[in-house]
Amino acid sequence: MIDRQAVRNNANYLRNVRPIDPDEIAEYIEGLPHPAVVREALREEAFDLRLRERDDGCFVPVDDEPVRSPDWSPAAFPEPYAFALEDLLVEEFGANWHRGASGDRLREAIRRLKTDYFFENDVAYDRIAALGYAIYHLPDYYAAIGYVLDDLVENGLLDRTLRVLDIGAGTGGPALGLHDYLSDDAIVEYHAVEPSPAADVLERMLSETGRNFRPTIHRETVESVLGVGAPPSAALGDGDGREPFDLVVFGNVLSELDDPVRVVDTALETIADDGSVVALAPADLNTATGLREIERAVATPDRGVDVYSPTLRLWPGLVPEDPGWSFDVADDLAIPPFQRRLDEDAARGPEDEPGEFCNVDVQFAYSILRTDGKRRVDVRASEGRCARLADSEEHVTDRVNLLAVKLSHDLSEGDNAVYKIGDGSQRVEHYAVCTRETELNRHLREADYGAVVFVENGLVLWNDDEGAYNVVVDAETVVDLVAP
Repeated sequence: MIDRQAVRNNANYLRNVRPIDPDEIAEYIEGLPHPAVVREALREEAFDLRLRERDDGCFVPVDDEPVRSPDWSPAAFPEPYAFALEDLLVEEFGANWHRGASGDRLREAIRRLKTDYFFENDVAYDRIAALGYAIYHLPDYYAAIGYVLDDLVENGLLDRTLRVLDIGAGTGGPALGLHDYLSDDAIVEYHAVEPSPAADVLERMLSETGRNFRPTIHRETVESVLGVGAPPSAALGDGDGREPFDLVVFGNVLSELDDPVRVVDTALETIADDGSVVALAPADLNTATGLREIERAVATPDRGVDVYSPTLRLWPGLVPEDPGWSFDVADDLAIPPFQRRLDEDAARGPEDEPGEFCNVDVQFAYSILRTDGKRRVDVRASEGRCARLADSEEHVTDRVNLLAVKLSHDLSEGDNAVYKIGDGSQRVEHYAVCTRETELNRHLREADYGAVVFVENGLVLWNDDEGAYNVVVDAETVVDLVAP
C-alpha cells in the first residue's frame, strides 16, 4: 500500500518547479515503491490535483484557462476509431463481415432501429443491434457533440478538468467527439451509463482515447444510477461522497426513457453550480419536438433552470407553446469505409438507390440547461421596442419590430428563403420569409443557427396553409445581428 498523501505532497511541491517524474517521487516515499506504482497513484489523483500526464510519463499542471475553441468542423470520422469498429466487426463475423448472412443481419438491424425510432417503438439492443447502431450513428454523433460544446466554449464555460456523466452513452459517438474536441492539456473523468450490449462496443471505442481521458462504464440503468424512484446505486459514490458533474450528456436517449422529465430533473441535481446538462436528439420531427417538450417541462420559470441555448427565452417568465421542431445542420462527413462496405453489398431492386446504410448528415436537435442563470446570450426583449410573437394575432398585416432567435437554416426549396424564428413567447410557429434581400436585411441569411436578430419593420401575415405566422422581410425591413 503506497502512502498517497506523500505522493500528493511531493506532487504539490514539484508542480511549479519542474515536471513531476514518478521515478523521482518514488525516491522520497517511505518503502521506495516502484515508480510504476507511483505513476498509477498519480493517475488516480490527477483529476483532484489538476495534473495531466504527458507522453513521456511525467505529469504537469493543467492550464487554469478554460477550454479554447478548436474550430470544430470534422470532415470525416477519424481513422483510429473507424479501425477499432472494424476490428470489432471482424472479431464478430470475420473479414467479410459486410457480406452474406452477417451483412444481412447488420442491415436488418439498422433498418429495424430506424423503423423503431421513426414510429417511437420501444428500442431493444442485442449485440448485433449495437454493432449496427455503431455503424450507422457513430460518425454523426461524434461530429454533433462538438458543435454543441461550441456554445459553452464561446463563453469560457468549459474547464480543462471536467467530470462528465454520459447517460445512455450507447456505442460512444458523443464520448469520442468530446475527447477529440478538448485540447491535449485537458483531463476528463468520464462516467458512462449504458446497461445494454452497446456497452461492449463502447468499451472498445474508449480504448482508443488518450491517457488523460479516464473512462468508467456503469452497466446499470440511468434510473438506478441516479436514484429515480429509488435510492441511487453506489456507482457514482454514496450520499455526500458523490462529486458533482461539470457536464451531464444525454445523447439520443431521452426518447427511450419511461419518465424523461423526472430523469432530467434528477440529473440537474447532480451538476456543479456552474455545470450544464446537454441533451442531443436526432433532427426528425418526433425526437426533436420530444426534446423540446422535455426542455419546456424542466425549464419553467419557477424551477431555477434556464435554457442556455439554443432556444433562448427572450421574454422573462414565458414558456413557448409551439411544436418546437428546431434543429441545427452542419457540413456532411465523408462516408466512412465501414458504411460504404455495408451499403455496397446490399441487395437492391432496380428502383432502389444506393446510400441506405450511409449516414453522414450532421443534423441534430439539442438543448443546454443550466442552473446558474447564465445563458449563451444575455439579451432580453422589452415592450418599448419589440412586439411579442405571442401577440402576432393582433399584428396581422401590420409592420412590427421583433427580437428573435434564428432557429433553422433555410427551409425553402430555392424560392424565398424561410427561417424558423422564436422569442420564447410564441404559441404557434413563426417563420421569417425573405422576399427581397438587401444590404440592410442580409443578416437574416448570414446569422448562424441560434443567433439573436432584431427585425425592424417586418410584415406579419397569417399563413393558413401552414397554420403559422410569417414575418415578411422585404426591401422595407432592416435585420440587425444582435448576437451571433
